[in-house]
Amino acid sequence: MEQPFVSVIIPVRDEGARLERCLNSVFAQDYPADRMEVLVVDGMSTDGTREIAQAYAARCPNVRVLANPARIVPVGMNIGIRAATGGYIIRVDGHTVLPPNYVTLCVRYLQQTGADNVGGTMRAVGDGYLPQAIAVATSSPFGVGNSPFHYSDRAQWVDTVYLGAFRREALERVGLYDESLVRNQDYELNYRIRKAGGRIFYSPDIFAYYYGRDSLGALWRQYHQYGLWKARVIARHPGSAQPRHFAAPLFVAGSLGLGVLASALPFARWLLGLQLTLYALASVTFSAREALRKGLQFLPVLPLVFLVLHVSWGLGFLRGACGIAASMMAERARCALSRRLPAAPDAGSNVEAGDGSHPGAGRALN
Repeated sequence: MEQPFVSVIIPVRDEGARLERCLNSVFAQDYPADRMEVLVVDGMSTDGTREIAQAYAARCPNVRVLANPARIVPVGMNIGIRAATGGYIIRVDGHTVLPPNYVTLCVRYLQQTGADNVGGTMRAVGDGYLPQAIAVATSSPFGVGNSPFHYSDRAQWVDTVYLGAFRREALERVGLYDESLVRNQDYELNYRIRKAGGRIFYSPDIFAYYYGRDSLGALWRQYHQYGLWKARVIARHPGSAQPRHFAAPLFVAGSLGLGVLASALPFARWLLGLQLTLYALASVTFSAREALRKGLQFLPVLPLVFLVLHVSWGLGFLRGACGIAASMMAERARCALSRRLPAAPDAGSNVEAGDGSHPGAGRALN
């Protein structure tokens, strides 16, 4: 099998606690080192991340450290892609750890399938009880929907994958990452690739360990942003919407709406109680199932983690949708107002009030 030159791009910001572990896994790859370069794109970190990357660059000639003044991932990825020399672009995040055959498998599946992007399973892990429980919840279809990269053991063509290994020409064909998106940039990019005729392939043989958030507050903020930016991506690309994207927003909107009506309508109270009861039963059922698979010690906290995932994502989506609706209404109001206002007179015309030199001039200025 031909071994093409590969560019591994790692966009980071304040990943000092985990970057060394990530880089060690990159340099432990069984792919030939002389056929691979590593570009660490630092988003102006303040915790020693850049110094860690520079220490590796001083020892390894195939490592470069680049600056990302914008600090967000899509800009960092584009900086890395433009500086890369490889025909294959493999994205790696600073809070991931790769098995030794990760790059080899990505290249193999790109070549064997002809896909424009390949990826595998995001194996969520954590250090400590609560981070491990969060990892269990974010690997469950009930927690995060039916995206295959969270749990599937079947190779298949999909709408998106975790991280991704791309053909460079596929990225250039669609214009790289959308730099206006703080979150959800991977899904949006994969949608544009598919819309342009490209294909995305998932294989469970490919996987990476993902170290997620270590507190419920951090998890809330993360998934609230996911929901917020998902609404904006769907507004921009309505064809990218999937049924799973609306489950949490509908649950949150229904609970809030029925809660408001419950004080006046007994029927609304009954519906609210039914909805919350059904959700609680589903949450306990899936919590028990995941606890039997991953460890019974997680059963007490999993329902709470699921609730945080769903409510934060749903509220974020609704916030994003409301913001978009408000912007559209404001734009329509501005357009309507501009149509009602009189047109500005031509600079060369004589429109002195009441001088009669321009038909209707006096009336226009009244």
